[in-house]
Amino acid sequence: MPEMPKKTTRAMRTQRARRLFLAIASGAALYAAMPAFAGEAFPVRPITLVLPFPPGGASDTQLRALAIAAAKDLGQPIVVVNRPGNGGTIAPAAMAHSAAPDGYTIALAVRTLLRLPHLSKVNFDPLKDFTYIIGLSGFSFGVVVANDAPWKSLKELIDDARARPGAITYGASGRGSSGHIAMERLARAAGVRLNFIPYKGTAEEVKDLLGGHLAAYADPGWGSMLESGKVRVLATMGEVRLKRWPQVPTLKELGYDIVVTSPIGLIGPRGMDPSVVARLHDAFRRAMVDPAYIRTMEQNDQVQEYLGSDAYTKSAAREFAREKAVVHELGITLE
Repeated sequence: MPEMPKKTTRAMRTQRARRLFLAIASGAALYAAMPAFAGEAFPVRPITLVLPFPPGGASDTQLRALAIAAAKDLGQPIVVVNRPGNGGTIAPAAMAHSAAPDGYTIALAVRTLLRLPHLSKVNFDPLKDFTYIIGLSGFSFGVVVANDAPWKSLKELIDDARARPGAITYGASGRGSSGHIAMERLARAAGVRLNFIPYKGTAEEVKDLLGGHLAAYADPGWGSMLESGKVRVLATMGEVRLKRWPQVPTLKELGYDIVVTSPIGLIGPRGMDPSVVARLHDAFRRAMVDPAYIRTMEQNDQVQEYLGSDAYTKSAAREFAREKAVVHELGITLE
């Protein structure tokens, strides 16, 4: 009997996107069937916040704490739904195509959303298909290895990679993610070749790293593990050293002109009512000072990077153009 052909990565990705599209569309249809009450102020029913990463990662704990605080202000529950895939882009794209622009379905937006259209064909336009509600914070990226790894410094890792081209594996949350691009820039600058393995989120990366199946990863959310001695951070990727970890040098200090800023925020489908956008913005803005939320920020070495709706929209346009320049400089695609 002939062997059945295996599904291609593109086919599986399309199938995942279609399933997600149908799931969100079904939820939107259900809510649309609920009776509307004229004159009642938004919101009058629960809000769905789509988180495009698996449970357990840095963004998961952060956004759940923020959602709890914002829900108190809004007077309605905020249901956080994890929908990982393709570096955090499949879920927002599905939301843009299927959810009503009524404010009851919103999503977390990550930098990859502005970068991926320059790397491959996508079914969304980040500047036309979304309403930018509020900018929240920025991730602190690092080059992370297990505490029992043989490399005590970034130089030792690079020297080993030079001696063994392609032998050292590293992970990041999806192809085209900020961690992936940063490590490819580092490899090019150092003249070495690393072996990239894409993951859905940091929880999976950490499991493989600590299990000895992955040499390093480049993502945020490593603070608690560094504190407990489970990992070693060879370099951070910000402009300056982190206050909590002043002993860890930056890539820039080590001679690599690489600074990674990966802001996150909340978006909805295009065409949202400005009054609904303002209500959501104000609730989440007030939630950003909630003590439980601030604790999750500190644990993950994240910094507040608040942007109002107008400023967030303009920032997205600037960063979209900047990502295009970076991608063209690297000369990489994901096709």
